[in-house]
Amino acid sequence: MKMFIMVLLAGAINVTATVYNALKGQTNDDNLHTASMKVIDPDAAGSHRWIAVSRDLEELGFVFGVEVCVEGAGEMNGVWTIEDRMNRRFTKRIDFLVDNDIKLGRWDDVRIRIEK
Repeated sequence: MKMFIMVLLAGAINVTATVYNALKGQTNDDNLHTASMKVIDPDAAGSHRWIAVSRDLEELGFVFGVEVCVEGAGEMNGVWTIEDRMNRRFTKRIDFLVDNDIKLGRWDDVRIRIEK
């Protein structure tokens, strides 16, 4: 709870941002459902504007259904909704769900904040 209050007071935190596709090998075996059980449109995955977050961010209030404002990620800037969870090995990181023709994307020092 203390960390959650700190995030709200600070307004934003810095993370690394990457992209992922709704493909087996980049997801679990059920590649067309997020961890929150939302159904991914395989022909337009990026249109959902959903992100996955590393599990350490969940304790700061970045949980399923929360809208997040992203800054510092170029064309990926804007409001995204948290609907997926990353593998335990990642920390301080978000992953943008994108269309399958987008293969690369990494941004350091991306700022995220919970939309009010």
